[in-house]
Amino acid sequence: MEIVKVPFGKFNGQPVTKFVLVNDHGVQAGILLFAGLLQSFKVPTKDGGLADMVLTSENLDEFTGNGFCTNRLIGRVAGRIADGKFQIDGQEYQVEQNEGKNTLHGGKNGFYNHIWHVDGTKLTDDTVSVTLSLTLTEEMDTFPGKMHVVATYTLDNDDNLSLQFSATSDANTLFNPTNHTYWNLSKAATPTIDDLTLYVNSSHHLAVDDGKIPTGEKVANAGTPFDFSKPTKLAEALQPMAATKENGFDDIWEVEPSLEKPVAVLADPESGRKMSLYSDRNGLVMYTMNSNDPTVYNHGEVQPHSGIAMEAQTLSDTPHHPEFGNVDLHPGEEKTYTIKWHVEY
Repeated sequence: MEIVKVPFGKFNGQPVTKFVLVNDHGVQAGILLFAGLLQSFKVPTKDGGLADMVLTSENLDEFTGNGFCTNRLIGRVAGRIADGKFQIDGQEYQVEQNEGKNTLHGGKNGFYNHIWHVDGTKLTDDTVSVTLSLTLTEEMDTFPGKMHVVATYTLDNDDNLSLQFSATSDANTLFNPTNHTYWNLSKAATPTIDDLTLYVNSSHHLAVDDGKIPTGEKVANAGTPFDFSKPTKLAEALQPMAATKENGFDDIWEVEPSLEKPVAVLADPESGRKMSLYSDRNGLVMYTMNSNDPTVYNHGEVQPHSGIAMEAQTLSDTPHHPEFGNVDLHPGEEKTYTIKWHVEY
């Protein structure tokens, strides 16, 4: 087990550091202090090289300069909040509306737009980890309360990378974080996700309005392009979506929470690479990078479906749909969530 610390450019004049976690099999996870983002997740290849499982760049500006939140930590609240309004204990709050009339991913100054602090690193015989933290105030992101959030990435010798979030606040607030990494396991030279297969442990997805806000209706996946109950080639699932204005998926699946049974499995039959996703929450937002606009994504050649974001979280807009879950965080309370990725190669 090993941890390597290297410089990785500057953000707003401040230096950014990358921590590379390495296990005994040569699996490597690169974590940036900017946005706590997963800059790389490399696995050994059969020819003795390394292949990155995620979309990546060695240029920090390409992460900070695109609008896809590429590989960043997201919060205080992942996904959308209708009208930027919510209630906790009968009190109504209004937060920044940064996507039309709605709030997206915690507003424009959420987790994803800060350099995080290093609380420490830890090395054992079978694990290596780095712990990051961030404190946000209402003046910084418009959400109530002074929130302190801790995020720990841990790589082990079973080829698992886990991400544990925990948070406290001095006032009522919301906490529903995620990781916004874009995955592509393909072996192709200029890959898309078309030839990958996807399994999702889900029977329903959420109906949404034109602003991608859930209506409250849960729609059966069976017989629709949203059905990944068996491993399905993404090209086949994406083909009927080409006729939609999205040109792909930007949708919310209800999943069975589990840290023992995969919520989803993404695989590349050609290379044999596979990523299994585990989550202790009931939502999975998947976005198939449907744009080819270089102003929002500029890591080299740009084409739709270059990667798939698989955002494990509590179902979106829970303040307006209590049946989806509870993401309220009260003073004196600590909430903890875990996401885990297992890789095979």
